Amino acid sequence: MKKIFTLLFALISFLEVKAQTSIFSNLLEKHVTSEGVVDYAAFKADEVRLDIYLTYLENTNPDKSWSKSQQKAFWMNAYNAYTIKLILENYPINSIMDIKKDGKSAWKIPFAKVGRKTYTLNYIEHEILRKQLFDPRIHVGVNCASISCPKILNKVFTAGNIDTTLEILMKEFINDSSRNKIGKKYIQISSIFDWFQQDFTKNGSVIDYLNNYTEFKINAKANISYLKYDWGLNSK
Repeated sequence: MKKIFTLLFALISFLEVKAQTSIFSNLLEKHVTSEGVVDYAAFKADEVRLDIYLTYLENTNPDKSWSKSQQKAFWMNAYNAYTIKLILENYPINSIMDIKKDGKSAWKIPFAKVGRKTYTLNYIEHEILRKQLFDPRIHVGVNCASISCPKILNKVFTAGNIDTTLEILMKEFINDSSRNKIGKKYIQISSIFDWFQQDFTKNGSVIDYLNNYTEFKINAKANISYLKYDWGLNSK
């Protein structure tokens, strides 16, 4: 009997997650292009629906019994949903860098509520995703609402799609000539590979990591420079 109740609870929990994430997924499909351009003005008109999803996040405590993929998907969706919420609360703006509260930048404002706790975007990214659920591809999953950031996905992450989707996003990002300029002997790459170099060099050099995704192999001794980051809003 106990096993039946456990299975029933797990099923109810799964259905709840699926129902609530579908709300956010529908909003992303509606207001984000396949290239990751966000129509924040239209999203603003749908803010009430976004708030429904945020209420779900606020009342949901990620269970440690969840798979790593499920936890990763949950927290990346939460990060992206709260980033969009922050933009909408301050819209219209030219850049997320314009957002300040009590002298704190957007990433240091404690406002993201998950499981009845309040987090900063920095905490979610660095203490939970990068530290507890480490995966270099997290950097193409979480979105900083900026032009130079890897494009925001126009659907939610799920335990079932996360690995394949992150792999696709990383390949697209690295081979996107507006964000990385790849040559065999000289490369100009996103500052993300500089700021978070330690994440990309666990098993070799940055070039080794890039070569997992590039259309041709970069010379191991290629010159590396980093592109200036464009913090302009990723909007229409």
